[in-house]
Amino acid sequence: MQNAAVPELAHIHARPVHWIATATAMAAVVALAGLLTPDAATASQTPDKRDTRLTTAAAPDPGTVAFPLDCGPVGSVVEKKASGDLDGDGVPETVAVVHCRAGGGTPPSGVYVVTRPVAKGSPPRVVATLVDPKSKQTVTDFAIRDGVVAATLVGYSSDDVPRYEPDVRQEVKWRWQGGKFVRSTGADALGV
Repeated sequence: MQNAAVPELAHIHARPVHWIATATAMAAVVALAGLLTPDAATASQTPDKRDTRLTTAAAPDPGTVAFPLDCGPVGSVVEKKASGDLDGDGVPETVAVVHCRAGGGTPPSGVYVVTRPVAKGSPPRVVATLVDPKSKQTVTDFAIRDGVVAATLVGYSSDDVPRYEPDVRQEVKWRWQGGKFVRSTGADALGV
């Protein structure tokens, strides 16, 4: 209910002329904003050789590679893969964790660096073996961060340890230095 002492305000009841005035004002603001656009951006970003987000080349597909594993008729399987520029050339490599296909158990892992093919039309190629399956280790965690390959390896201290109960754990990293991958370990092998 309105107080009788206050006169009725004119803007309480919108009339068509009010809507037309509002629409005209909005159109003027939009037109003015279109005329006052800023100059085109001229800054450019120089890609960091380790920043793979700016790389346009596709990482090699490890699914097309013949890995140096002797798996017989069961074949191999790529369990994990990650890509990044490991050598600082601006082109990503792929690191693949591969093992023989097994119906049961945990077969040992191989960790391989895959790079683009030398010739057009040929498959990508393995350029480094970071973990050889002959070492009887399994990769549990795996990632590429800032050009460094990091992995957790579990294995066995002796042949007497049951294969279902690994008792050795290592945190390892590989970095491209001096034309090769250099391995470093966080701590010495720890019991699991």
